[in-house]
Amino acid sequence: MYAIPLAPGAELRPLEPWQAPEFLAHIDRARAHTDPWIPWATYSTDLDSARATLQSYADKQAADRGRIFGIWREGTLVGGVMFVHFDAAAGTCEIGVWSEPAGEGHGLITAAARHLLAHAFTTRGLHRAEWRTTPRNTRSRAAAQRLGMTLDGTLREHSSYRGERLDIEVWSLLAREREREERTERTQRADRA
Repeated sequence: MYAIPLAPGAELRPLEPWQAPEFLAHIDRARAHTDPWIPWATYSTDLDSARATLQSYADKQAADRGRIFGIWREGTLVGGVMFVHFDAAAGTCEIGVWSEPAGEGHGLITAAARHLLAHAFTTRGLHRAEWRTTPRNTRSRAAAQRLGMTLDGTLREHSSYRGERLDIEVWSLLAREREREERTERTQRADRA
């Protein structure tokens, strides 16, 4: 298994069905904080359903249609990132993220999402990455902005959560925009050195 360092004491690793007990413990800690934003938190309530959630992503990975990764901080699973959808033929993907409070405020979500974007654009040659969130999820909106994404629009009353209709914002980043942002960052680093 591999791990990608995100920050001192934090790493990104694949999240697989055999890790269902650890995933369930994490979701139990994160549920109240995550449930309004990530629908599968509602469905991962015991070991069997947690394993089924992870198995669904293992199946997506096997079909090259999605994948899920965990973020560990000081050895504890505190959040993660995923390709909710991945369509190499169409050149598009959707990235999703989540975190429990212990994983927030350390830049881990942004760092992990950058790795997914690098994989999508550089390794796989995709054209467009999407990020969907509700306008109420200010942390998610801020992460999309930090990643250089553009708000494409709002799907009004698109989803339902506990009987309430929620708007969903669609943010996106195109491969050429990411290349431009990377060039700017490299130039800024060179200027500082």
